Amino acid sequence: MQGRDHIPISNRPDPKPFSRRHTPRYYVQRVRDSLSTRVSKFICATLLSFLAVVAIITFVLWISLRPHRPRVHVHGFSISGLNPGSEFNNAQIYFNLTTRNSNQNIGIYYENMNGSAYYRDHNIGSKPLLRPFFQEPKKTTVVGGVLGGPTLKISDALWTDMLGDKKAKRTVVFRFDLTAMIKFKISMWESKHHRMHANCDVAVGPDGSILDAYRDKRCPVYFS
Repeated sequence: MQGRDHIPISNRPDPKPFSRRHTPRYYVQRVRDSLSTRVSKFICATLLSFLAVVAIITFVLWISLRPHRPRVHVHGFSISGLNPGSEFNNAQIYFNLTTRNSNQNIGIYYENMNGSAYYRDHNIGSKPLLRPFFQEPKKTTVVGGVLGGPTLKISDALWTDMLGDKKAKRTVVFRFDLTAMIKFKISMWESKHHRMHANCDVAVGPDGSILDAYRDKRCPVYFS
């Protein structure tokens, strides 16, 4: 006989979990959504890959076709008559430079070229150098000449200062500027004009010849 506190226990089996049945239309929609997602991802991946390839090709072309400035080197520079008691009217400046087109596939048009010598920022002589010419890629052009007579303008005071530098420092410092109007040529395309400036610092010893430290020195080049 069971007590009053006894709790009756049911012996019926647990109900089975509810199983939701989907219609065929539901599965068709799921397949369509999956295909749309895959197609969208494929299109996005293809587009991003295409843009990456275009960016790489553009960068490579920009690197290979970007014009480089001419390279200017001073190889020789001297001034004659730099002796005590000599007259500055008989002085002459000899210079020898080179300008190189270091570009691989780009030519350079030089429409004019001028050279000027400076001492203590005073222009002591200038003259036209080369007639207009076209410089092929990877080519070097020699630029040389003499400043003397009417093309050399050294005052008595500047000449005295030069002799003073030679005596005190055994060195006389000059600057030779090379200027030219140039433009670049790539196949059928030509760039706008650029005014090129090359500033070459040079120093001569007691004999008036360029010092070894300045020989074959590369000159800074800029455009204006």
